[in-house]
Amino acid sequence: MLVGILGSILPVIPGTPISWLGLLVLHLAPSIPFDWVFIVLTGIVAIGIYVMDYIIPAIGTKKFGGSKAGAWGTTIGLIIGIIAPIPFGILIGPFAGALVGELLFNKTEGPKAFKAALGSFIGFLASTFIKFMATVVYLGLFVYKVFMNWELLF
Repeated sequence: MLVGILGSILPVIPGTPISWLGLLVLHLAPSIPFDWVFIVLTGIVAIGIYVMDYIIPAIGTKKFGGSKAGAWGTTIGLIIGIIAPIPFGILIGPFAGALVGELLFNKTEGPKAFKAALGSFIGFLASTFIKFMATVVYLGLFVYKVFMNWELLF
C-alpha cells in the first residue's frame, strides 16, 4: 500500500494498481472477509485511474492550445526531472519538457508555447492528485478492513 502511494507521485511505479494489489492480497488472507464485488469494483477504479493518468495531461495540453509535441515533452520532461539531481525536478521537468516540445518540435511562438506548457503541467498535477487520493483511499480501506477484523487475526 505504501509503495502504491509512492507510485502515485513517481511515474515509473503504477501507484493505483499496486495499491489495489494490496487490497487483493488482504482479500486472499483467509482471516479477513472480503467480498468479490468490493475487489472487482476497486479493481475497475484502479484500472480507470491508471488509464486516465495518460489521458489527463494530454487533455490539459490540448485545452490550453498545446500539441502532441507538448504532451510528449511533458512525459519526457517528467522522466528527466526525476533522474536529474535538481530540486523540484519532478515539477520543473514536465513544464520544461512541454515548453521545449512546443518551441522546438511544434514551432509554437513563445506566449502560446508557455500557455500550452502550463496546461500540460496543470494536467500532470491533476493526474498526480487523483492518483494520490485514490491510493490514500485504498490505504484507508485496507486499514479499515484490518482493524474491523482485528479479533479474527488472533
